[in-house]
Amino acid sequence: MKDDTVIRWGIVGTGRIARRFAQSLAHVPNAQLQAVWSRRAGPAAEFAQSFDARACDDFAALLASGIDALYIATMQDTHADYAIAALQAGIPVLCEKPATLNAAQLERVVAIARAEQRLFMEAMKPPFYPLYRQLRAHLASDPIGEIGMVRAGCSVASVPDDHPSLSFAHGGGALLDIGIYEMFLAVDWLGAPLDVQTFGRLGPSGVDVFASLNSRHEHGISQLFCGLDLLGRGDALLMAQGGNVTIHENWWNPSRATVRYADGRVVELDAPFDGGGLNYETAHFCELIRAGQLESPVMTHAKSMQMIAMADAARATLGLKFAQE
Repeated sequence: MKDDTVIRWGIVGTGRIARRFAQSLAHVPNAQLQAVWSRRAGPAAEFAQSFDARACDDFAALLASGIDALYIATMQDTHADYAIAALQAGIPVLCEKPATLNAAQLERVVAIARAEQRLFMEAMKPPFYPLYRQLRAHLASDPIGEIGMVRAGCSVASVPDDHPSLSFAHGGGALLDIGIYEMFLAVDWLGAPLDVQTFGRLGPSGVDVFASLNSRHEHGISQLFCGLDLLGRGDALLMAQGGNVTIHENWWNPSRATVRYADGRVVELDAPFDGGGLNYETAHFCELIRAGQLESPVMTHAKSMQMIAMADAARATLGLKFAQE
């Protein structure tokens, strides 16, 4: 496929993240939104009209609409089913985080992606931001040593009772809605989790509303928190023998970082982002399609498996098991 081939996108779901994705496509070279489908016909029609796309009558019609890639923007309880159907229809899939509800589902999705020889990637945006890439490059040229500790968290307060994040039926909760970001940061710098210790609380709807994780990884230790009923900061700290890095809030939409060295030096990194941020992961995915790649070298299947394994372990400790499991 040529480098300037236009990638025609389809979206399943029409919520807030779907709208952000559609808006981001304006900042992705040679990419356009072609079709959309949602279980609610009215919002789908309005969404399609807003972005000059086609509203499909059902999911099968979306898959048959001539799209080159599918973005799954629904709640996580449906991710696996939509991904499998698209992959079996020969369509590459970029799936909103978390990739699936649990590790067993992800194993099945990845197995089908490999069997069908189709690209599948979890839409984990931070590693594609200019700041994150700049930080990686800086630490490679002026290192602080191997990262041995990651501390990160995010907690929001006053989430409405009817918000999807609090829905037991749809696989909600702080761990899967927010904590998956922190789990990414931990495995990206420290490797696979070896054991996970968790404290947390379940809310009235039955999902976790706050969780604190201490995890041992291949290359260090992580301390993570996530919540839906307490207001917390959103920065992150990476620690090594020769210094540390603060990724300033909101770290998952990174634009500033401070590197402090043991010798007293301080380096400030500043890399603003545009297009809302989702455009960077989308551009990467488009490049993978054009190159005929079946897996991202940045957001690998193994990394997604490590992240969801952490979430599974944390939920098991809290006694949170969804009906779909």
